[in-house]
Amino acid sequence: LKQHILVQDVVFQKDLVSAINQNLKKVSIILISFSSLLLIIAIALINNTIRLSVYSKRFLIRTMKLVGASNGFIKKPFIYNSIIQGLFGSLIGILLILIALSAIQKEVPELLMLQDLPSLVMLLGCMIIFGILMSLITTNIAIRKYLYITEDKLY
Repeated sequence: LKQHILVQDVVFQKDLVSAINQNLKKVSIILISFSSLLLIIAIALINNTIRLSVYSKRFLIRTMKLVGASNGFIKKPFIYNSIIQGLFGSLIGILLILIALSAIQKEVPELLMLQDLPSLVMLLGCMIIFGILMSLITTNIAIRKYLYITEDKLY
């Protein structure tokens, strides 16, 4: 901290700093576990929603198979829609993060100095990629199930 231009002198109590660090570790573990639980719930909800969407179109998939459509031809509109939905979902998440960062910076303007723009851009890019990939994977798994299902299992 002393190497920073704005800091002239640093005085602190080592016991207090170590107690704060221990408390931060405990809070971090709780937040990470809670965030992981929310991530698992979100993935399950997205997976179930996509599976229900494909399930509702199972007779359309079967009809297309009966008239001779290839698997790629049947998958194409589902994959396209999943890319669009994943992109829109991730853009909504990015918008919410940017709104939260803006609100936090209005309350605590000193945090603007600590903001790391390359890390933020990388996080937002990973959100877009993760949103599209998750949607693509779950759609592909759901469609594959109904492409190779027998007629008596459709009902």
